[in-house]
Amino acid sequence: MGGEFLLGTKMAEHDTDAVKRQEMLKAIIRDLHAGAEFSEIKARFAALIKSVKPGEIAQMEQALIAEGMNENEITKLCDVHAALFQDAIEHGEPMPLEQSHPLDTLKRENIALSEVAQGLKALLTSLGTPPDSGEFKAKAAQITTQVSKLAEVEKHYLKKENQLFPVMEKRGMSGPPKVMWSVHDETRDVLKALRKGLEAGDAHVAAANGILLADRISEMIFKEENILFPMVMEKLLPEDWEAVRRGSSEIGYALIEPPVCEEVLEDASRAQVLGGGKLPFRTGAMTLEQANLMLTHLPVDISFVDENDEVAYYTDTKDRIFPRSEGVIGRKVQDCHPPASVNIVNSIIQSFRRKEKNVAEFWLTLNGRFIHIRYFAVRDAKGVYRGVMEMAQDVTDIRKLEGERRLLNW
Repeated sequence: MGGEFLLGTKMAEHDTDAVKRQEMLKAIIRDLHAGAEFSEIKARFAALIKSVKPGEIAQMEQALIAEGMNENEITKLCDVHAALFQDAIEHGEPMPLEQSHPLDTLKRENIALSEVAQGLKALLTSLGTPPDSGEFKAKAAQITTQVSKLAEVEKHYLKKENQLFPVMEKRGMSGPPKVMWSVHDETRDVLKALRKGLEAGDAHVAAANGILLADRISEMIFKEENILFPMVMEKLLPEDWEAVRRGSSEIGYALIEPPVCEEVLEDASRAQVLGGGKLPFRTGAMTLEQANLMLTHLPVDISFVDENDEVAYYTDTKDRIFPRSEGVIGRKVQDCHPPASVNIVNSIIQSFRRKEKNVAEFWLTLNGRFIHIRYFAVRDAKGVYRGVMEMAQDVTDIRKLEGERRLLNW
């Protein structure tokens, strides 16, 4: 009993120390956001960080959000946080990972992305300050190639957003994904500005945004390797990692070859579980295989969100307009969108719930293609709200149609 008592005492002391560190971390970040002198904040942080685990930094961010600090405020000074972390966090021992482990995949992508980011920055820096227009024109093709490679970071971010973040949320880590997703979106904006500068032949815009892009990607890599990855390795369970792994191949891999891993349950075995019989629909019946084949051959992307705002289904087509993976199933739809657009998502859903509207539609140009997106309120026979169906369609070629072509003209 004495041993148990001492063990309990040590555990209590350990918990108390962790709580104290959390409060000290939060106080540092609050003071930082309030405009305190950076050198003084940095000294306090450096003294504290020696005893703080990476997971505690993420827990601090989540606690601040829970206490009312807007995640946009945390994101706004995320670069300052990174400057603190960069000098204070000591690199630990490398994590032993199997080749098929999702973190091994993300880490290998980071190595490849880091190399390209450094190469692009060196190339743009060589143009001089301010950048020489003649040098820019001479190296434009080389710069464009490097930018195209670095744009592969989108696959890396999508795997985090669609595969890793959902399981983090299930394990109570909802704050860090929101903050990190906001930083992803800021990086995407820089990439767009860089591409516009390249298209316009503007050396100043291209160089400034290219260097900024390389720095942002490098900073995110640092945050992943030293904060995010150690945290999730500590918190996630084996079944969580299996969920992360499933669906990654649908998104793709950034600058690396796909890992060798076993395929998940096939459609045939799913059909066998249901006995291979036909599913009774309102206007007919099909086997599960037939239903899947029909849905995956539709020339539109379809997703369904149920009445609890949870993603229940998406069509698994080969040429999706917007990437989806199994990690979104069961996830709150609000968590499937970047923080900046969550208010719009909630507004659409609420208008459907209140029967104010039945349809919301949008259109945009994506990679030179005209995309039409519609959201439909789904109601049962009694008019009760049961969810939202999203349809996205590439209508570029449809918009070009003129005259008519009848069946007999085929």
